[in-house]
Amino acid sequence: MPSVLFWTAKTCRYCWTYREVPEKIQQKNHSVAINPFLIAPWGNKIPLELLLFYMNNSILLTLMKPSILVGGQAVIDGVMMRVPGAYSTAVRDPDKLIKTERHEFVSLTENSSFWKIPILRGMVSLFESMKIGIKTLQWSADISIPEKEAKEENKLLNWLTTTFAIVLSVVLFMVCPYWIITHLFEIEKKAMLFNLTAGLMRITFFLLYLMAISMLNDVKKLFQYHGAEHRVVYNFESGKDVTIKNAQLFPTQHPRCGTSFMFIVLLSAILVFALIDTIIMGIAGQINLWMRLMFHLPLLPLVAGIAYEIIKLTTRSNNALFQWLQKPGLWLQNITTKPPEDSMVEVAITALKSAFGDRYEEVSGSEYMAETIE
Repeated sequence: MPSVLFWTAKTCRYCWTYREVPEKIQQKNHSVAINPFLIAPWGNKIPLELLLFYMNNSILLTLMKPSILVGGQAVIDGVMMRVPGAYSTAVRDPDKLIKTERHEFVSLTENSSFWKIPILRGMVSLFESMKIGIKTLQWSADISIPEKEAKEENKLLNWLTTTFAIVLSVVLFMVCPYWIITHLFEIEKKAMLFNLTAGLMRITFFLLYLMAISMLNDVKKLFQYHGAEHRVVYNFESGKDVTIKNAQLFPTQHPRCGTSFMFIVLLSAILVFALIDTIIMGIAGQINLWMRLMFHLPLLPLVAGIAYEIIKLTTRSNNALFQWLQKPGLWLQNITTKPPEDSMVEVAITALKSAFGDRYEEVSGSEYMAETIE
């Protein structure tokens, strides 16, 4: 049996998200993390030549890297980093000191095989990311703005702010495009054309929104921390020592960024909503603005789940189509990420090391390929 398949068989059970390959199994030059479906149908009899026949060389090399999830987000004057089993936020306070807060966290997909099902796992990941994101953003605001330290956390105000943001997003990206198209164009009953036009309008609104907020000084700083987060993640995944000097050599654009995810969501919505509209018209014989909103809004988590799976495919394959799908999201990151200062990279590195805690020395120094978006 070829040695690479032997190590594949031994490590395949560690390849899922949040699971890292134990040191005892890892060996220099052939530590492998690969999906079980490549092995299970043939057991240990599959020849290496057949495996290579079904997979192009780039995908094989990617899958031969240990798989570990590292991601995060920019917060006010800091960065949140999420790693297997925990997340940590590092923020530079007004006194220029770096403060951190770490929390243990196990995803629902780790405790339930049901939520590991494709698309469903994307829906769960989106919800968990939003929950963690809002919590860490609030903590960073409390640290970076001294006046808030003396105040009790106003849960009602936080809830109202979050609700307002969600409602504003629905109005801007759902209600407005549908209302404009319904009243200005005679394409209400042409499912594909209607949703293609709505999709292009959403993308236009999204671009204008990003360009508008990028002019604000506070947002510019936030985008620099976003760039710092990406560079440190790249640095860690490369296997090189995670230092300010090394991190600054990497790009600020990352294919698993939430910006790329949002763009894929906007594209996925065109096809999903066109299909739903076709079904509705086939059953009801008609469709209007309110019917669309009534059916489309509850399906947003489904669209997000589909986008999640597309992102997973695009980041693990050199297929021309998948590479093309990455490009718009990477281009958008020219707006949402900016080259960070060394002090910002220092904060991102602190968040990463704090998230791993005592495990950092064990997991650093290996080349990784994370399986999910940030």
